[in-house]
Amino acid sequence: MRVQLVDPAGDVLPYDHALAGALARRGAEVELVTSRFVHGPPPAPDGYSVSESFHRLATRYASRAPGRRRVLRAAEHVPDMLRYRRRAAGADVRHFQWLPLERIDVHLLPAARPRVVTMHNVIRREAVDRRLAARMDAVIVHTRHGAELLGGGERVHVIPHGAFEHLTRVPGERPLPDELQAVAAPVVLCFGVVRDYKGVDVAVEAIRHVPHAELWVVGRPLGVSIERLRRLAPPGRMRVVERYVSDAELAAYFRRADLVVLPHRRVDVSGVLFAGLAFGKAMVLSDVGGFRELVEDHGVARVVPPGDPDALGAAMAELLADPAARDQLSERARAAAAGPLSWDSVAERTLRVYEDLLS
Repeated sequence: MRVQLVDPAGDVLPYDHALAGALARRGAEVELVTSRFVHGPPPAPDGYSVSESFHRLATRYASRAPGRRRVLRAAEHVPDMLRYRRRAAGADVRHFQWLPLERIDVHLLPAARPRVVTMHNVIRREAVDRRLAARMDAVIVHTRHGAELLGGGERVHVIPHGAFEHLTRVPGERPLPDELQAVAAPVVLCFGVVRDYKGVDVAVEAIRHVPHAELWVVGRPLGVSIERLRRLAPPGRMRVVERYVSDAELAAYFRRADLVVLPHRRVDVSGVLFAGLAFGKAMVLSDVGGFRELVEDHGVARVVPPGDPDALGAAMAELLADPAARDQLSERARAAAAGPLSWDSVAERTLRVYEDLLS
């Protein structure tokens, strides 16, 4: 079976590579059609091919200027989609992972069928998501919550996100910076691009309730003032790494963390959560969207009400004071990552969708 995974802007590149590798292991001939990753080296292809045929000017000439890159990417996108349409007939299945200009892209989809789309965060724009879903032969979402937002139906398939186990064995893993290696206090990690909906400010307020612990905020800010977060934080209790952290660096942060927190105000799923599962970390999550489902189904974390720093702080303090409770959550996380949330399981279920469409 020939499969094209199409992610024009590389918005979910770790997911793309993990799924491509798992599909290839199960016998599919897979091509990942995407753009060059500008933040560092991407994962090496393992049994599949990669075509960096989208947004070539934007990623080549504006890699260090995000504003200029966005303008160039928008200008290139329509011609690139039209070019892709001409080669889409070479696959048995075309599986779109993210379409950056959905209102336009619904009119640029290739005529070749079947077409599949994975909607990684349905809560973003429900009206647009439903319009895109109507143009597809199958829609994959990661949670029952996402399926409900799309209105369900026989074309909607719930296939969970896989745990990012490959991050635990990245070649050339790099140690923490010296100043962080010297930290002796318990570490609470808040990882990923810093956006308002992720509630990092809630974690900053919550650390006040956790004696002797440090909060590490690791990720480049996008629309959030780091200076405001510093003003909210108790003196000497928060460290910030405000840049993109490569896969080779990521592992050291997760290994060092005593606790991982995802205090989102709203979400369907988050890739950071599936990194936490792979590293077997004890976690505290907001009781929203797909987070709730993951805890209900696998018991891998504690949940607290969103936007409640007192509740988050209490849960953090309780877990940091109870190593046995953290160990229990860690064991459940590793079991889920190796079983129902493994990429082999995800690929098997994804191939079943393809086979049903082709039959």
